[in-house]
Amino acid sequence: MKLGLTTAGGDHPVSVDMELIGEAERLGYDIVRTSESYGGDAVSKAAWILCQTTKIHVGTGIMQFGARTPAMSAMTAISLDQLSGGRFRLGLGLSGPQVIEGWHGQPFGRPLGVTREYVTIVRKIFAREGPVEFQGKYYQVPFKGEGATGLGKPLKAIPHPRPDMPIYLAAMGPKNTVLAAEIADGNVPGMFSPEKFPAMEKLLLEGFAKAGNGKGFHNFDLAPAVPVAFGDDEQECRDRLKPYYAHYIGGMGAKEVNYHNANVRRLGFDEMADRIQKLFLDGHRKDAVAAVDDSFIDEVALCGPRDRIKNRLTRYTALPLGTFQVRFPTIESIRLIAELMG
Repeated sequence: MKLGLTTAGGDHPVSVDMELIGEAERLGYDIVRTSESYGGDAVSKAAWILCQTTKIHVGTGIMQFGARTPAMSAMTAISLDQLSGGRFRLGLGLSGPQVIEGWHGQPFGRPLGVTREYVTIVRKIFAREGPVEFQGKYYQVPFKGEGATGLGKPLKAIPHPRPDMPIYLAAMGPKNTVLAAEIADGNVPGMFSPEKFPAMEKLLLEGFAKAGNGKGFHNFDLAPAVPVAFGDDEQECRDRLKPYYAHYIGGMGAKEVNYHNANVRRLGFDEMADRIQKLFLDGHRKDAVAAVDDSFIDEVALCGPRDRIKNRLTRYTALPLGTFQVRFPTIESIRLIAELMG
């Protein structure tokens, strides 16, 4: 199992902790992933990191579909990959309708259809087997819809990209998890529970079967991003993570469509999800934070002193994960995980 870490997506101001990333590179971490929401973008941070490192891979986790055309994402990936000597991994994802329609001003569409079409076009560009043509429900290349001049023609990428450049998705829902296993090279799930892995495993195996060609865990990188809160006070470590979960469960999306809230329900925390969302949307943010159950934190994160984290880390190492990613990393926590996984 390889090691990775993630950087913050909602940072203010935009920043990258290069001391932390430099230490991760020294420790042998395989990858660092950058993220975006509706502020600093993932690509600029990825480029910044690649310029100041020499060995560690850098991935986006994620670049939002609605923010870029498939060709723009492919062009960005090709550029960063070739400029870095093959150290870039493309991470793509849906985000949610609040961000895509409310921030980017683009239609959100149907998640499964958008994802399949987007990845198909990117793969065609990477393969460079001929000029790219694709006529789908959500994407048309060349564009032939209303307002088209009729002058567009199929084109082929000028640089020669790696045809097998890895594509990761950030899938949480059951159908999207199956799709990720079918069409992607890896998945970066959030709020991952080792105890509930059997349900996810069934979905992944279904996707592998659809892909065919012997695809399985041996060539698919399941890379959960796991919060690690390291410290002597077990409860303080849990409490440190609760504002993040309250925000995502309660407010990262509309009441009707919040993928993080739905994911928590699938993990069996329906009542907690209801409480947090109601409190958060009613403006009671502190109460929403207090409503995050300790048992939930213990299921999806690693908290506490060294020995406790060591014991609970075995819940992950017993699974067919490709990469264990540290979310909310600190110098101390990445050193600890590297030591325990070494």
